[in-house]
Amino acid sequence: MVKVLLASCASLPTGDGDDDALIGALADVGVDASWTVWGSGEAADLVVLRSTWDYTDRRAEFLEWCSSVPTLANPAVVVPWNTDKSYMLDLARMGVPVVPTVLAEPGFSDWPAGEFVIKPTVGSGSRGALRVSPGDFEAASAHLYSLGGPALVQPYQAAVDAVGETALVYFGGQYSHAFNKGAMLTKDAEYDESGLYIVERLSGAHPTGPQQRVAEDALDAAAEHLGLRRTDFLYARVDLVADAAGAPSLLELELVEPSLGFRQTDTTAPLRFASAVRTALSRF
Repeated sequence: MVKVLLASCASLPTGDGDDDALIGALADVGVDASWTVWGSGEAADLVVLRSTWDYTDRRAEFLEWCSSVPTLANPAVVVPWNTDKSYMLDLARMGVPVVPTVLAEPGFSDWPAGEFVIKPTVGSGSRGALRVSPGDFEAASAHLYSLGGPALVQPYQAAVDAVGETALVYFGGQYSHAFNKGAMLTKDAEYDESGLYIVERLSGAHPTGPQQRVAEDALDAAAEHLGLRRTDFLYARVDLVADAAGAPSLLELELVEPSLGFRQTDTTAPLRFASAVRTALSRF
Protein backbone atom coordinates (compact mmCIF):
# COMPACT_ATOMS: atom_id res chain seq x y z
CA MET A 1 0.00 0.00 0.00
CA VAL A 2 1.14 3.53 -0.69
CA LYS A 3 1.72 5.75 2.33
CA VAL A 4 0.05 9.12 2.89
CA LEU A 5 0.68 11.43 5.82
CA LEU A 6 -1.83 13.98 7.05
CA ALA A 7 0.20 16.85 8.50
CA SER A 8 -0.98 18.68 11.60
CA CYS A 9 0.61 20.72 14.39
CA ALA A 10 2.03 19.64 17.73
CA SER A 11 -1.01 20.82 19.71
CA LEU A 12 -3.34 18.79 17.47
CA PRO A 13 -1.26 15.74 16.47
CA THR A 14 -4.30 13.92 15.04
CA GLY A 15 -6.23 16.95 13.80
CA ASP A 16 -9.18 18.72 15.39
CA GLY A 17 -11.71 15.97 14.75
CA ASP A 18 -13.16 17.19 11.47
CA ASP A 19 -10.87 14.87 9.49
CA ASP A 20 -11.47 11.78 11.64
CA ALA A 21 -13.16 9.84 8.83
CA LEU A 22 -10.27 10.30 6.39
CA ILE A 23 -7.99 7.51 7.65
CA GLY A 24 -10.74 4.92 7.18
CA ALA A 25 -11.88 6.33 3.84
CA LEU A 26 -8.33 6.20 2.51
CA ALA A 27 -7.86 2.64 3.77
CA ASP A 28 -11.05 1.66 1.93
CA VAL A 29 -9.44 2.69 -1.37
CA GLY A 30 -6.11 1.02 -0.62
CA VAL A 31 -4.17 3.93 0.86
CA ASP A 32 -2.29 3.61 4.16
CA ALA A 33 -2.73 6.98 5.89
CA SER A 34 -1.63 8.28 9.26
CA TRP A 35 -1.04 11.56 11.06
CA THR A 36 2.23 13.38 11.50
CA VAL A 37 3.35 16.72 12.91
CA TRP A 38 4.71 19.02 10.23
CA GLY A 39 8.48 19.30 10.25
CA SER A 40 8.96 15.74 11.52
CA GLY A 41 10.88 14.67 8.42
CA GLU A 42 8.84 11.50 8.05
CA ALA A 43 8.73 10.31 4.43
CA ALA A 44 5.65 9.28 2.48
CA ASP A 45 4.33 8.94 -1.05
CA LEU A 46 2.18 12.02 -0.40
CA VAL A 47 2.07 14.55 2.45
CA VAL A 48 -1.23 16.36 2.82
CA LEU A 49 -1.34 19.65 4.72
CA ARG A 50 -4.23 19.66 7.15
CA SER A 51 -4.40 21.34 10.58
CA THR A 52 -0.92 22.93 10.55
CA TRP A 53 -2.33 25.92 12.37
CA ASP A 54 0.72 27.02 14.34
CA TYR A 55 2.53 28.02 11.14
CA THR A 56 1.46 31.65 11.65
CA ASP A 57 4.04 31.97 14.45
CA ARG A 58 6.74 30.05 12.53
CA ARG A 59 5.93 30.89 8.92
CA ALA A 60 9.52 31.04 7.62
CA GLU A 61 10.26 27.62 9.12
CA PHE A 62 6.97 26.27 7.75
CA LEU A 63 7.69 27.52 4.24
CA GLU A 64 11.16 26.00 4.33
CA TRP A 65 9.75 22.63 5.40
CA CYS A 66 7.05 22.71 2.73
CA SER A 67 9.64 23.40 0.03
CA SER A 68 11.62 20.38 1.23
CA VAL A 69 8.70 17.94 0.82
CA PRO A 70 8.85 16.51 -2.72
CA THR A 71 5.25 15.26 -2.76
CA LEU A 72 3.20 17.89 -0.98
CA ALA A 73 -0.51 18.58 -1.36
CA ASN A 74 -1.40 21.19 -2.05
CA PRO A 75 1.80 21.83 -4.07
CA ALA A 76 4.56 23.74 -2.28
CA VAL A 77 4.27 26.66 -4.72
CA VAL A 78 0.81 27.33 -3.30
CA VAL A 79 1.94 27.79 0.30
CA PRO A 80 3.85 31.13 0.34
CA TRP A 81 1.20 32.74 -1.86
CA ASN A 82 -1.88 31.49 -0.03
CA THR A 83 -0.59 31.92 3.54
CA ASP A 84 -0.37 35.68 2.92
CA LYS A 85 -3.88 37.07 2.48
CA SER A 86 -2.65 39.79 0.14
CA TYR A 87 -3.33 37.14 -2.53
CA MET A 88 -6.78 38.76 -2.56
CA LEU A 89 -5.27 41.68 -4.46
CA ASP A 90 -3.91 39.29 -7.12
CA LEU A 91 -7.32 37.71 -7.58
CA ALA A 92 -9.03 41.11 -7.77
CA ARG A 93 -6.62 42.17 -10.52
CA MET A 94 -7.56 39.00 -12.41
CA GLY A 95 -11.24 39.93 -12.36
CA VAL A 96 -12.49 37.74 -9.52
CA PRO A 97 -15.32 39.49 -7.62
CA VAL A 98 -13.73 39.92 -4.20
CA VAL A 99 -14.75 41.85 -1.13
CA PRO A 100 -13.08 45.27 -1.68
CA THR A 101 -9.62 44.90 -0.15
CA VAL A 102 -6.73 47.26 0.50
CA LEU A 103 -3.36 46.53 2.07
CA ALA A 104 -2.50 48.65 5.10
CA GLU A 105 0.64 49.24 7.12
CA PRO A 106 0.92 51.11 10.44
CA GLY A 107 0.28 54.77 9.69
CA PHE A 108 -2.48 53.98 7.18
CA SER A 109 -5.25 56.59 7.18
CA ASP A 110 -7.51 55.97 4.19
CA TRP A 111 -10.19 54.19 6.23
CA PRO A 112 -13.59 53.20 4.78
CA ALA A 113 -16.59 55.35 5.69
CA GLY A 114 -18.79 52.62 7.18
CA GLU A 115 -18.07 49.55 9.29
CA PHE A 116 -14.93 47.72 8.28
CA VAL A 117 -12.67 44.84 9.26
CA ILE A 118 -8.93 44.77 9.85
CA LYS A 119 -7.18 41.41 9.76
CA PRO A 120 -3.51 40.44 9.52
CA THR A 121 -2.23 39.23 6.18
CA VAL A 122 -0.76 36.18 7.92
CA GLY A 123 -3.16 34.60 10.37
CA SER A 124 -5.48 31.67 10.91
CA GLY A 125 -9.14 31.73 11.77
CA SER A 126 -10.38 34.88 13.46
CA ARG A 127 -7.15 35.62 15.31
CA GLY A 128 -6.23 39.29 15.01
CA ALA A 129 -9.41 40.29 13.16
CA LEU A 130 -11.25 43.39 14.39
CA ARG A 131 -14.64 44.75 13.36
CA VAL A 132 -14.44 48.54 13.54
CA SER A 133 -17.41 50.86 14.05
CA PRO A 134 -17.92 53.67 11.52
CA GLY A 135 -15.53 56.53 12.17
CA ASP A 136 -13.60 54.86 14.97
CA PHE A 137 -10.31 55.47 13.25
CA GLU A 138 -8.38 55.79 16.51
CA ALA A 139 -9.24 52.20 17.43
CA ALA A 140 -8.45 51.09 13.88
CA SER A 141 -5.02 52.74 13.92
CA ALA A 142 -4.21 51.29 17.35
CA HIS A 143 -5.18 47.80 16.26
CA LEU A 144 -3.21 48.05 13.03
CA TYR A 145 -0.17 49.13 15.02
CA SER A 146 -0.66 46.25 17.49
CA LEU A 147 -0.57 43.69 14.68
CA GLY A 148 3.01 44.69 13.98
CA GLY A 149 2.79 44.11 10.26
CA PRO A 150 0.67 44.48 7.15
CA ALA A 151 -3.06 43.89 7.30
CA LEU A 152 -6.09 43.81 5.04
CA VAL A 153 -8.81 46.43 5.37
CA GLN A 154 -12.23 45.43 4.03
CA PRO A 155 -15.69 46.99 4.32
CA TYR A 156 -17.83 44.86 6.62
CA GLN A 157 -20.39 42.94 4.60
CA ALA A 158 -23.62 43.45 6.53
CA ALA A 159 -25.37 40.43 4.99
CA VAL A 160 -23.03 38.21 6.99
CA ASP A 161 -24.92 39.03 10.18
CA ALA A 162 -28.10 37.53 8.72
CA VAL A 163 -26.91 34.70 6.48
CA GLY A 164 -23.25 34.11 7.35
CA GLU A 165 -20.63 32.88 4.90
CA THR A 166 -20.93 30.02 2.43
CA ALA A 167 -17.87 27.77 2.22
CA LEU A 168 -17.65 25.67 -0.96
CA VAL A 169 -15.30 22.68 -0.85
CA TYR A 170 -13.56 21.20 -3.90
CA PHE A 171 -11.50 18.02 -4.25
CA GLY A 172 -9.24 17.69 -7.27
CA GLY A 173 -10.93 20.75 -8.77
CA GLN A 174 -14.41 19.22 -8.55
CA TYR A 175 -17.18 20.47 -6.27
CA SER A 176 -17.81 18.20 -3.26
CA HIS A 177 -20.01 19.98 -0.72
CA ALA A 178 -20.66 23.24 1.11
CA PHE A 179 -21.33 24.48 4.60
CA ASN A 180 -22.38 27.69 6.27
CA LYS A 181 -20.34 29.67 8.78
CA GLY A 182 -22.32 31.98 11.02
CA ALA A 183 -21.21 35.57 11.58
CA MET A 184 -18.14 35.60 13.81
CA LEU A 185 -17.28 39.23 14.53
CA THR A 186 -20.35 39.86 16.67
CA LYS A 187 -20.83 41.15 20.22
CA ASP A 188 -21.98 37.74 21.43
CA ALA A 189 -19.08 35.82 19.87
CA GLU A 190 -17.75 32.92 21.94
CA TYR A 191 -14.02 32.25 22.19
CA ASP A 192 -12.16 28.99 22.60
CA GLU A 193 -10.04 28.08 25.61
CA SER A 194 -7.08 30.10 24.31
CA GLY A 195 -9.17 33.25 24.14
CA LEU A 196 -7.70 33.97 20.71
CA TYR A 197 -10.08 32.20 18.34
CA ILE A 198 -13.82 32.67 17.92
CA VAL A 199 -15.81 29.44 18.03
CA GLU A 200 -17.34 28.86 14.60
CA ARG A 201 -21.05 28.10 14.23
CA LEU A 202 -21.29 25.68 11.32
CA SER A 203 -24.14 24.01 9.44
CA GLY A 204 -24.75 22.39 6.07
CA ALA A 205 -25.43 24.51 2.99
CA HIS A 206 -26.51 24.25 -0.64
CA PRO A 207 -24.75 26.78 -2.87
CA THR A 208 -26.44 28.60 -5.72
CA GLY A 209 -25.28 28.54 -9.31
CA PRO A 210 -23.80 32.06 -9.06
CA GLN A 211 -21.89 31.04 -5.94
CA GLN A 212 -20.42 28.02 -7.70
CA ARG A 213 -19.45 30.15 -10.67
CA VAL A 214 -17.59 32.68 -8.51
CA ALA A 215 -15.91 29.88 -6.54
CA GLU A 216 -14.66 28.16 -9.68
CA ASP A 217 -13.56 31.45 -11.24
CA ALA A 218 -11.48 32.06 -8.12
CA LEU A 219 -9.93 28.59 -8.32
CA ASP A 220 -9.13 29.00 -12.01
CA ALA A 221 -7.57 32.41 -11.42
CA ALA A 222 -5.44 31.09 -8.55
CA ALA A 223 -4.28 28.14 -10.65
CA GLU A 224 -3.40 30.44 -13.56
CA HIS A 225 -1.49 32.81 -11.28
CA LEU A 226 0.54 29.91 -9.85
CA GLY A 227 1.16 28.15 -13.16
CA LEU A 228 -1.07 25.23 -12.20
CA ARG A 229 -4.40 23.73 -13.20
CA ARG A 230 -7.46 23.71 -11.00
CA THR A 231 -7.17 19.92 -10.82
CA ASP A 232 -3.73 20.33 -9.16
CA PHE A 233 -5.49 21.48 -5.99
CA LEU A 234 -6.16 18.31 -3.99
CA TYR A 235 -8.52 20.37 -1.87
CA ALA A 236 -9.79 23.93 -1.77
CA ARG A 237 -12.27 25.89 0.28
CA VAL A 238 -13.81 29.02 -1.16
CA ASP A 239 -15.48 31.35 1.35
CA LEU A 240 -18.14 33.63 -0.12
CA VAL A 241 -20.32 36.39 1.26
CA ALA A 242 -23.12 38.41 -0.29
CA ASP A 243 -22.39 42.01 -1.24
CA ALA A 244 -24.87 44.87 -0.84
CA ALA A 245 -26.67 43.80 -4.03
CA GLY A 246 -26.83 40.16 -2.93
CA ALA A 247 -24.17 38.96 -5.39
CA PRO A 248 -21.51 36.51 -4.17
CA SER A 249 -18.08 37.94 -3.39
CA LEU A 250 -14.90 36.14 -2.40
CA LEU A 251 -13.94 36.63 1.24
CA GLU A 252 -11.10 34.08 1.33
CA LEU A 253 -9.65 31.29 -0.80
CA GLU A 254 -8.19 28.59 1.44
CA LEU A 255 -5.63 26.31 -0.25
CA VAL A 256 -3.25 25.36 2.57
CA GLU A 257 -4.88 24.12 5.81
CA PRO A 258 -8.62 24.81 5.85
CA SER A 259 -11.21 22.90 7.81
CA LEU A 260 -13.20 21.10 5.13
CA GLY A 261 -16.51 20.71 6.92
CA PHE A 262 -16.74 16.92 6.83
CA ARG A 263 -18.94 17.02 9.94
CA GLN A 264 -21.39 19.34 8.18
CA THR A 265 -22.05 17.17 5.13
CA ASP A 266 -22.94 13.61 4.14
CA THR A 267 -20.76 10.60 4.85
CA THR A 268 -19.62 10.22 1.22
CA ALA A 269 -17.43 13.34 1.31
CA PRO A 270 -14.42 11.53 2.86
CA LEU A 271 -14.58 8.99 0.03
CA ARG A 272 -14.55 11.80 -2.52
CA PHE A 273 -11.47 13.15 -0.77
CA ALA A 274 -9.88 9.69 -0.84
CA SER A 275 -10.54 9.41 -4.56
CA ALA A 276 -8.86 12.78 -5.12
CA VAL A 277 -5.85 11.55 -3.11
CA ARG A 278 -5.54 8.52 -5.37
CA THR A 279 -5.61 10.79 -8.41
CA ALA A 280 -2.93 13.01 -6.87
CA LEU A 281 -0.75 9.97 -6.14
CA SER A 282 -0.92 8.94 -9.79
CA ARG A 283 0.89 12.17 -10.73
CA PHE A 284 4.03 11.29 -8.77
